[in-house]
Parts: sequence; structure tokens; C-alpha cells
Amino acid sequence: MTAEVWIDEHERELRQALASLRGDAATVEAWGHHLAHRLRDGARLLAAGNGGSAAEAQHLTSELVGRFVAERRPFSAISLCAESSSVTALVNDYGVEEMFARQVEGHGRAGDVLVLLSTSGRSPNVLRAAERGRELGLHVWGLTGPAPNPLAALCEDALCVDAPSTAAIQAAHLVAIHALCAAVDEHLAGAPPLPARREAPRRAVRPPLREAIA
Repeated sequence: MTAEVWIDEHERELRQALASLRGDAATVEAWGHHLAHRLRDGARLLAAGNGGSAAEAQHLTSELVGRFVAERRPFSAISLCAESSSVTALVNDYGVEEMFARQVEGHGRAGDVLVLLSTSGRSPNVLRAAERGRELGLHVWGLTGPAPNPLAALCEDALCVDAPSTAAIQAAHLVAIHALCAAVDEHLAGAPPLPARREAPRRAVRPPLREAIA
């Protein structure tokens, strides 16, 4: 298959994927509303996936710690697939199925949001993370391919893209991530301002070490 033929086929698949995503626009909007308020109140977002979905998990967290479009304060968001030392240690010591779940247990708190990405909806380490997140009281959302699938069944809510290829599903997931960030920004813009932060009292400046010894 030539590049031109592949692009034509991918374009047809993208139309199908985006039509599926458009049908779930209300879900993305609801997620944006909920996430904006949870982050604003001090909750954290955790995200995880494998392969291309890992890259998209990092994309989501980077938009929240940094910014999407408008300038705003940073929020706490961690991609569980980005910590190479932690991931390799956990796989070595606990097995691949625990590589995300143990991080969810370590970083997650009740009321935090856990976003899990899997085009198949069947990745064992992602499924284990969903189970652990629900046990600990996190809000667990899934971005998957066509339903039904095990991840969608485990999540409180899932956005299941109906498309025939992994490439088209992942492309639609990226659009969903951007739409979610846009919705978060929109709801933050309409929220009342936070009370001014109280500055911590300044500590007395210690003398240089040499003076202290003398």
C-alpha cells in the first residue's frame, strides 16, 4: 500500500472515528466540568496507557501542568508511564500487571481522577489500575476503542471510539484530550476566583556555616 492510498484509507477511518467522538461530546463536556472543579479544589489527575496511549497520557498531563491555550495556574497531573525508574522497578519486582496499579495506590487519593487509555480496552496493567483506582475511591474514566470491552466495564464512565484501526482510535483520543482541556479551561474561566493564598511566615536567615562555626 502506497503512502497516498494509506492516507486516503486513514482519512475515511478518521471520519468514522470523529463521528463517534462527536456523539460523545456531552461526555467530554461533563468530564471537563467535573475535572475543572476537582483540580481547582486540590485534587490530582493520574493518567496511564501503553505505547501510543502512553504518549497520549503524557500529552494530557502536560497540558494540565502547563497550559492548553489560556494562561492559568498549573494543576497536579501525573503520567504513570513516564517515570522510567519507577516503571522498570515495579515491573521487575511486582510484574507488568502492577506497573500502574501500584502507582495509583501510591499517588492517588479519594476524589482524584484517573484517566486510562487503551485502544483495545483489554490491557491487563490498565485493567488492574482501574480496579485499584475504584477500590481507593478515585474517579476512573476510560478512553478506549469500540465497546463493549473490559476497561469500559470497569470505569465509572468511558469514551469508546468506534473506529476500525488503532491509528484512527488514537487520533480520535488525541482530539478528545484537546476537547477535554478546552472544556476544563472554559469551566475554570467561569468559576469564581479562589481566595488569596496566605503567605507562609518567613524564616530567620541563618548565618553562613563558617560564621556559625566560629
